[in-house]
Amino acid sequence: MAVLAGIDEAGYGPILGPLVISLSVFSLPNHSVDADLWQILKRSVGDKRKRLAGRLLITDSKKAYSRQKGIGHLERTTLACLKCLGKKPGTLSELMMLLCPGCLERLSEYPWYRQVANEKILTDEADMAIASAVLMDDLKANQIELLALKSCCLDVAYYNKMVSAVKNKSSVLFSATSQLIKAAFDNSADDDLQIIIDRQGGRVHYRENLQSAISEFADIELKILRESQLTSSYELRADGRRMRLHFVAGADERFLPVSLASMISKYLRELLVSNINRYFAGFCADLRPTAGYWKDGLRFIEDLKKNIPHTQFDNNQLVRCR
Repeated sequence: MAVLAGIDEAGYGPILGPLVISLSVFSLPNHSVDADLWQILKRSVGDKRKRLAGRLLITDSKKAYSRQKGIGHLERTTLACLKCLGKKPGTLSELMMLLCPGCLERLSEYPWYRQVANEKILTDEADMAIASAVLMDDLKANQIELLALKSCCLDVAYYNKMVSAVKNKSSVLFSATSQLIKAAFDNSADDDLQIIIDRQGGRVHYRENLQSAISEFADIELKILRESQLTSSYELRADGRRMRLHFVAGADERFLPVSLASMISKYLRELLVSNINRYFAGFCADLRPTAGYWKDGLRFIEDLKKNIPHTQFDNNQLVRCR
């Protein structure tokens, strides 16, 4: 058996709201590592919105979400997969506790996140029971097991602190990604662990970043397997175990574990951004919501200054370093 993991982020470009990086981990037969998992699990999942026929959508989050259609697919897939792990969050805080417990204390310091403990996660219980049961049966029939889902949520103030320390936001992203790599390694006893990561910022060479990030490993050996415009692969050996990392262009569309990580990241980010919009709309009902991306984020900041100039908030908690 092998362990295959996927890592992807949501929110690297925006100036408002958190940066979220997530990890999904599967155990599967060795012969399935390079196979099309969408084809193997075609009874329970699909990668396109059309003709899902009740199956779960697992695809690049940019295809799963739109402002018009909302977070429905992101939520359904995330919660069904958590249910396969025996988890059923009832509130946003419970969801965060399952995926990224370390950020909850920091979020409590933000006025717009203070209601996350009371924010209910409402789902169609019957649909969720069927979708998760079909997924579990499909996984079992193909000797595949979902082992873990985990996120690293960098709220704005924490993100700003990290950027200020290293002077480079791409290094902040890689640092958070490295935490998830370490988590996958620590939670995998299998000799054959492979992690696929969506390429970060078009970068081809990752050796120096990996050497800095893996300092926590004892007696680590790092070997470059390949570095190209499409894929950069590395082998790491530590504690008598082997791990291979693949930074792949377009991985969020090509590999199911990466697509799932992408959707979980986007789901968490959208929930947290909605809290920002809800909080400030409480001071001005006509305030247009924002998704936090550059141009619209700047528009939102100007609207706050114009429409609610006397409302006090910590700019370091709202706006990211640029």
